[in-house]
Amino acid sequence: MKIISWNVAGIRACIKKGFIDFFNEINADIFCVQEVKALKEQIEFLPDGYELYTYPAVRKGYSGTLIYTKIKPISVTYGIGEKEYDEEGRNITLEFENFYLVNCYVPNVKRTLERMDSRMHYEEIFLQYIKKLEKSKPVVFCGDLNVAHEEIDIKNAKANIGNAGFTYEERNKMSELLSNGFIDTFRYFYPDKRDAYTWWSYMKSVRERNIGWRIDYFIVSKNFINQVEDSLIYKDVLGSDHCPIGLYIKNE
Repeated sequence: MKIISWNVAGIRACIKKGFIDFFNEINADIFCVQEVKALKEQIEFLPDGYELYTYPAVRKGYSGTLIYTKIKPISVTYGIGEKEYDEEGRNITLEFENFYLVNCYVPNVKRTLERMDSRMHYEEIFLQYIKKLEKSKPVVFCGDLNVAHEEIDIKNAKANIGNAGFTYEERNKMSELLSNGFIDTFRYFYPDKRDAYTWWSYMKSVRERNIGWRIDYFIVSKNFINQVEDSLIYKDVLGSDHCPIGLYIKNE
């Protein structure tokens, strides 16, 4: 099974920049999208053979998540039970036979860190949510988590300490989450790999020089890691300030 995740920074814009070509080429079983910025009726790409589940924000042109899937889920849940984040369309959960899949678009603390308290609350609520799911079956969650966890996950670590996405508060929450029985799949397979990033500023030549951050993840329950074959970053795929990432799961 192949699962893809991509923050597209607006699906309508990304469709004009090669989204469909990559979608068709990668031929994923499940394709999770963040920062959709569109209502369901505004999404013109409806590929044959896929179910489409969308969760737009109440505020038009903002946030939102969606999932294309070839495999019909047992159940679908929108949100994590907290109005502030659910009105921004940040989480969709699909239940499959052997695991839950949660598509995530974690709130950004903003450049001024003004949303830090809200972000910390989101992290607490989200951890409670996935631990509750885990009581039934393993959890796989993916998406733009808006944090570079360790110094290896960011190009200029020392210069960025304290900046949004690389504050001690955000990084500690990621450490706390992983310590609760979850595994960052990319670091599991590639613990020492450097210069592996998923987001780059739009500033001139930044992406060409690979001055990036790894802020997009596939994270799984510890008891599910033996089902994972690989965790990949498609760094050369353009169309957004993020690139897609992929998870390969063994077919049982």
